Amino acid sequence: MTAGSRPWFGIFLPQLRMAFPTILERTLAAEAAGFRSVWLMDHLAAPAATDRDTLEGWTLAAALAARTSTIRIGHLVTADPLRHPAVLAKMAATVDVISDGRLELGLGWGSVPEEYAAFGIDAGTAADRAARLGESIEILDLMFGGDRFDFDGDHFRLQGAIGRPRPAQRPRPPIHLGGAGPRLTMPLVRAHADWWNCPSYAIDRLAELVPLAGSARVSTQHPVALARSATERSEVLAVGERRFGAWGGLVGGTAPEVADALRAEADQGVEGFVVQFSDFGTPATVEHFMAAVAPLVAG
Repeated sequence: MTAGSRPWFGIFLPQLRMAFPTILERTLAAEAAGFRSVWLMDHLAAPAATDRDTLEGWTLAAALAARTSTIRIGHLVTADPLRHPAVLAKMAATVDVISDGRLELGLGWGSVPEEYAAFGIDAGTAADRAARLGESIEILDLMFGGDRFDFDGDHFRLQGAIGRPRPAQRPRPPIHLGGAGPRLTMPLVRAHADWWNCPSYAIDRLAELVPLAGSARVSTQHPVALARSATERSEVLAVGERRFGAWGGLVGGTAPEVADALRAEADQGVEGFVVQFSDFGTPATVEHFMAAVAPLVAG
């Protein structure tokens, strides 16, 4: 972390297996407990659960923006192939205005090609998608500037385009890029990102990847199995392993154990932690994390 800074904490609430009232309840609980941000997913159909109801991520973000007051709102991550960057810029600026400047703009080049094929989206190769995201970020910055502009790239051509309204945050909402590929993702992080979010599957490579992030600040993402007491530790860890063990980066145990794991990353320069709880973020777990874990990490 930078000198004198304190880590921030975000809660990942992928909009799967939860109706809107539940998502809102848990977002408000996180806001009251002191979480800095809430993060959603961005898929037309949830990977590995395509038959489940999945609320559209940006429409959901706007709904949460209108019903919260302090918690920041983002996606890990917005799938770039799903939208033209000018459309995304309008959506992002609108949510930032509605929330009075609380948008965190999480972006990725799209890592689920099967999803795009299923919905008839010609997203191209991984290299194509990464190059497209680079142009998308350039266009986002131009749209957020509020002046008329032309853009002539390999993937997009705009003439006389303009973005109004501008976002509430100037010059733009913070851009978070997620992923860990040294060939396609990390060069984009170095060139464009305010924040790099290291996903759980790459936590074991954190030390070698951080230098590739350039000046971007670093956050990590973890599934967390938090036991409120030693007596329930084994049961909570078993649930975490069953639900998230294959992801990598699972952090589990009692509050001091979870705090020790996160503090070790803070000592490596990590400034933000996005956590997904094994019980999907019940208010009791959210409150316990901020009361018992967060102070130990910050301390």
